[in-house]
Amino acid sequence: MKRICLTVTGMCLMILHAFSQVTPRDTSSYKPRALKLDEVEIVSSYYSHTADKSAVSGGQTSPMGKADVTDLANGLEIRFVGWDKRQGKNTLTAGIGYDFHTAASQAWVSKTGASKTTGSRIYPSLNWAHENAGKGTGYELGAYYSTEYNYRSIGLDAGFSKKTRDKNGEFSAKFTGYFDEVKLIYPSEFVKGLITNNTDSTIYITGFDGRPEAIPPGGTSRRDKKNVPSSPRDSYSADFSYSQVFNTRMQGSVELDLVEQTGYLGLPFHRVYFTNGQDTIEKLPSQRLKLPIGFRLNYFLGDNVILKAYYRFYIDNWGIRSHTASLEVPVKITPFFSVSPFYRYYIQTAANYFAPYEKHLPTDAWYTSNYALSAFSANLFGVGLRLAPPKGILDKHFSSLELRYAHYTETTDLISNVISLDLKFR
Repeated sequence: MKRICLTVTGMCLMILHAFSQVTPRDTSSYKPRALKLDEVEIVSSYYSHTADKSAVSGGQTSPMGKADVTDLANGLEIRFVGWDKRQGKNTLTAGIGYDFHTAASQAWVSKTGASKTTGSRIYPSLNWAHENAGKGTGYELGAYYSTEYNYRSIGLDAGFSKKTRDKNGEFSAKFTGYFDEVKLIYPSEFVKGLITNNTDSTIYITGFDGRPEAIPPGGTSRRDKKNVPSSPRDSYSADFSYSQVFNTRMQGSVELDLVEQTGYLGLPFHRVYFTNGQDTIEKLPSQRLKLPIGFRLNYFLGDNVILKAYYRFYIDNWGIRSHTASLEVPVKITPFFSVSPFYRYYIQTAANYFAPYEKHLPTDAWYTSNYALSAFSANLFGVGLRLAPPKGILDKHFSSLELRYAHYTETTDLISNVISLDLKFR
């Protein structure tokens, strides 16, 4: 972790050094500009879903299986733009987000239903991008951090892009690594109370991590909230895309992602119930390979209507296969007001390791009852409204407002709604 933190610090220093070189010089054809505030974006959303097959309860449909969730997310992003003496555009973007959620299923980490049901997450980010319009090249670096009560994540990424000679096509690649720590918070029945060893010999108990913990004579167990152990989880991805302008009305792209995850890939408070009624903690392989490939096609149907179509196929080595198809149709009502209805269909097969409540055999090597890994199909539809007058909203600095609503249904009986507001200021 120390190595990762030093890497983030080094990237930040490199970014600041790059901007320190931005100095104006006299030229009749091009005027470099020092770094200045370009745009401020504020995003806020409210999400709510109802469900009755909580992974915390082992997928059972009972009061313990109640899995309702609400989430209020807020984000602030500030973008600075400057031009260097080589006619390169430099963009520095700093962001911070804060989420607050309630989750009914969290109560049942304790079998009495008395666990805390609220939580929060904070996630700052920093990104630098450089673009040379003359050469058609671009580069970017990013650093991310996220923390909540049971999870901590550090992310780093680097990317580049290159346009074709006629500037109608562009290839881009992005490489990302996330280095996470998962706190091993177990269901209450797997955690004993604070124990003091009053014997004359060492005793052994099961710790938060499921491993024997030695307690010497006169000693006590270290199992309290300040000493909950963590387990690492690393994710690496290589994302490639190629976009092409076919003509004045049609644009398209293809996207390919290669993803590998290693480490603790489940959650320690997700229960599983075997056919004999015994409960345990979900157990999943420590490696997962993912391969999604997607296609986008945008068609300008006249001056006021755009058809935005998308399809993605996904496969992984856990046995999941999925298909996603979506269509969005922005319609320009006036030169500065548009309405965008959208629809998305999704279907997937179950992971090899999934089984419902009390369907796993005690002899199974891997097991989970998390319905996110089950076979299901889903529908999402909604509408977006966008207002962006040339002279701004109320004043020239308030440049645009976008409001979106979506309704989602899943064959696992999960139903959700989300509404979001996006404000931009220049």
